[in-house]
Order: sequence, then C-alpha cells, then structure tokens
Amino acid sequence: MEKSDLLKQSDRILQKFDQNGISEAIEFLRVYAGERSSFYKGISKLDPRTFWNTSVVTTARGFIQGFRNYVENDLNQGISLERKVQIDTVSDFLEQANTLLNSSGVHPAAPCMIIGASLEEFLRNWVEEANLKINGSSSIDSYAKALKEEDLINKQDYKDITSWAGLRNDAAHGKWSEVSDKNRIAIMLEGVNLFMRKHVR
Repeated sequence: MEKSDLLKQSDRILQKFDQNGISEAIEFLRVYAGERSSFYKGISKLDPRTFWNTSVVTTARGFIQGFRNYVENDLNQGISLERKVQIDTVSDFLEQANTLLNSSGVHPAAPCMIIGASLEEFLRNWVEEANLKINGSSSIDSYAKALKEEDLINKQDYKDITSWAGLRNDAAHGKWSEVSDKNRIAIMLEGVNLFMRKHVR
C-alpha cells in the first residue's frame, strides 16, 4: 500500500474509532506495520475484555496515530535502494508469468517456473540483506528455514513457501500432470504476490 493510502486508512480508522474499531485497527497494524513492529505488538496486547474502557480505546488510538506519524515521516521505508530495485525486478518477472498464464498455447509449467524463480530470488535477497546464514545448499527451502528461524516469516508463510517450492520442482522435473492446472498456478501466482507485498516494508 502506498504512503498516501496508508495515511488515508489511518485517518479513517482514527475518525471512526470506538471499541468495535479496535479489531480493525489490530488487523491493520498486523498487515501494514508488521507482526514484529512495536505498534502491532503493543495494540495486540490489549485485553479485548477491556475494550469498553475509554483509556484502553485511547491507548489503541495512540498506536494507530504513532504508526501514522511513522509513515508520514517516511520512516517505514526500511529497505535499501538495491533491495527495492531487486524487488521491482522480481515483480516484473511475476507480471511476465501472469502474461504467460493468460496466453493460450502456453503450458502452465512455464509460468510456474518463472514464479518459483522469482520467489527464490526474493527470498535470497531478503536473506542476504538480513545477513542470515543458511544451512546446506542455496534453495527456496533453505532460505525459508533461515527466515523462519529468525521469526521473519510465520508458520503459515513457511507452509505456503514449501507448497510453492514443490510446484516449482514438479515443473522443473517434468511432472507435467502436477502443474497442468492453470487455476492452481494462478493461485500460486496470487499467493506469491501477496506474500511479497506483505513482507516488503
């Protein structure tokens, strides 16, 4: 989500904030500030049984306002220019995979390979920027394990990555029946896109 949209959504949540809005605020910070951010950690520790309390609502509003200020001052652009260029390149490849997926006469294995390679590049760049060590050879699995060990991705992310890596391997080893369903590869593409957006701050 772009800066202007983050500010707009923050303002909307703050303007109509009441005890019913706390759940939306928690989810907003989980997705856009990140599960490791102090904004999300703080608001998620609030006891739902006390959401009727004005001071609790005020505290929750403070986390949203703090995140809004953080975004407004461009402090959420925590990735290097080099990594941003790499992410943009990966995004271009995913767009090419989408074009192939929607082209008649192209076997779904082709876009599946591109999606898998794009995911691997995204994870490799992330691991390198975070200065993480990997065990064994370089692969989607080894990158995912390193990120999970540092709590940079959660258990569901890890399961998704493992599933996507499996599809990519099926395509790479000519198991055509496993990657012949365009809908399945379209779901993979959408999942990888969502994963990348979730983890780019």
